[in-house]
Amino acid sequence: MLKVLVPTIMMFPMIWLTSPKWLWTTAGTQSLLIAFMSLTWLKWTSEAGWTSSNAYLATDPLSAPLLVLSCWLLPLMILASQNHISPEPINRQRSYIMLLTSLQAFLIMAFGATEIILFYIMFETTLIPTLIIITRWGNQAERLNAGTYFLFYTLAGSLPLLVALLLLQQSTGTLSMFMLQYSQPLQLNSWGHMVWWAGCLIAFLVKMPLYGVHLWLPKAHVEAPVAGSMVLAAVLLKLGGYGMMRMMVILDPLSKELAYPFIILALWGVIMTGSICLRQTDLKSLIAYSSVGHMGLVAGGILIQTPWGFSGAIILMIAHGLVSSALFCLANTAYERTHSRTMILARGLQVIFPLAAVWWFVANLANLALPPLPNLMGEIMIITTLFGWSPWTILLTGLGTLITASYSLYMFLMSQRGPTPNHIVGLQPFHTREHLLLTLHLAPIILLVAKPELVWGWCY
Repeated sequence: MLKVLVPTIMMFPMIWLTSPKWLWTTAGTQSLLIAFMSLTWLKWTSEAGWTSSNAYLATDPLSAPLLVLSCWLLPLMILASQNHISPEPINRQRSYIMLLTSLQAFLIMAFGATEIILFYIMFETTLIPTLIIITRWGNQAERLNAGTYFLFYTLAGSLPLLVALLLLQQSTGTLSMFMLQYSQPLQLNSWGHMVWWAGCLIAFLVKMPLYGVHLWLPKAHVEAPVAGSMVLAAVLLKLGGYGMMRMMVILDPLSKELAYPFIILALWGVIMTGSICLRQTDLKSLIAYSSVGHMGLVAGGILIQTPWGFSGAIILMIAHGLVSSALFCLANTAYERTHSRTMILARGLQVIFPLAAVWWFVANLANLALPPLPNLMGEIMIITTLFGWSPWTILLTGLGTLITASYSLYMFLMSQRGPTPNHIVGLQPFHTREHLLLTLHLAPIILLVAKPELVWGWCY
């Protein structure tokens, strides 16, 4: 764990001491080296499941893929931001890269924490850099409003979690993930216990976000700069799913009855957000709403608590993290050239940027879960689990899949096909940097087809 955390922390002096000319190159190179070092977490030598560097930081097959995803994302965010941040004063550039690096350090400590209270503290700390990135570097005047939504939704959800964790500490005597799985099952039978059960999960459901408490997400995505959108979609939403997986282990037997409304809300959200996507004109907003739909499936898979549900949820989280981040990068490349996020104004781009159209096509196919990509594997496992739980869910999941395919193809056709308007003919060509960025997003997705057991979690 420390072999990745220490180099990440050592990026702070590097960012402030490097000469301005070499700032982006050195930051990108060092973060990419850290990302390659983090791949060693995927190699399992321990039979016990956990590989621990000390009592507070450890990895297991559930947290390792999410840790690698967090480390993989930092060089990609640096690559994506370079074009629109480099004209700013040098101290602002340094501050921006430092915020992204601090976000990675907090995420490593959040996913690697073995004490639930340490996980909670890091879960909350990731708010601060994200909030500064959205409110300081966002594009439009609405960014302060978006930051307020983001802050208050997350804080309102996580205060009950803190109280619930303190009560858990009082009743079990420990909050260590090593110990809790071996502790006596809690005797939960009163109204107070039901409130405690809800308190344990609501913070994570808001963060995922569950349909109904999702309003902060499209606002935050639309107003954030590209790196903010990437880290939100790829990693911060996954904190919610990861926290739910860790907490569900100790929440039985109440989950069997109390999970019903949340599962129904999650599945209904898949259809509703898909329908919203079908009539979106704003490109970033469409991708943000599609994230809510995919996370609804993940929430359903986790709440049912079967090995297949958990496994499908983690596969879908990793695959969705890479694909939605790639889509936000593509939306940003279009925005940097046309200065508009409205799809109707920038159509027919395939004629001007044929290779970029290939990236759009692959990312959209991955988003709609084309076989044999891991997105399909995760969705099929969750849909099968839901069907085993109640055959009626196939109506909701089947319709949701159909709508997902519709809006993914709609997004591709609107932005890439059709006659090219005269006002966008003279656009600057794509840079090698942008092609590298998209290769680093989509290559892992395609490679995971060959070895999906890396992201199965600890179910097999």
